[in-house]
Amino acid sequence: MAKEAKEVKGKETKGKEVKEPKGKAGKKGGAEHSFGKREPVDKNYKARLFEDYKTRIVPALNKKFSYKNVMQTPKIEKVVINMGVGAATQDSKLLDAAVHDMITITGQRPSIRKAKKAISNFKLRQGMPIACFVTLRRSTMYEFLDRLLNVAIPRIRDFKGVPDKSFDGRGNYTLGVKEQIIFPEIDVDKMDRVRGMDITIVTTAKTDEEAYELLKEFGMPFKKK
Repeated sequence: MAKEAKEVKGKETKGKEVKEPKGKAGKKGGAEHSFGKREPVDKNYKARLFEDYKTRIVPALNKKFSYKNVMQTPKIEKVVINMGVGAATQDSKLLDAAVHDMITITGQRPSIRKAKKAISNFKLRQGMPIACFVTLRRSTMYEFLDRLLNVAIPRIRDFKGVPDKSFDGRGNYTLGVKEQIIFPEIDVDKMDRVRGMDITIVTTAKTDEEAYELLKEFGMPFKKK
């Protein structure tokens, strides 16, 4: 009887297409939509700031510094966002909340930084996770800069401009943000505490003067000298 049941079942399924289950493991499951995953960017999509850089900023910098070659024109290479969570030595859940905030702001899952050495006074052990960081490039980088310059920074209370002395001498600029709530993506009612972050803009400029003019053309609101 069991053999006959198998034969009947085989005849019913013969000639019919067997559909594979869609999901994480399925080849036809499409993009993975788990927590922290970002939707793939359309190949035809072009960030607004990148278009502005090509059409307006490059000619302006070439005219000011008299570059002989277009490839000499400085550009933004990447943006690194770091969020330190020293209190994670006492409560590891605080680091998870920081990771969630970072994903909400950048749309990209951050990497975890661990302590390189143990410090007994701070109850810090070697290898303990204490911070998280994200590196943004290409369209994602320009999208973040657009939101930072035109939405987030204007929301800072009593804002008088960002300092112009935060360059490292190699054309890179670091901006400190005291509160993550300046980003509208953060829901104030759902966050557990206020956190700060460091935003480092890495450029190909050889001098701080070139980097200053580059960021100024992008719309960085430096303090008036």
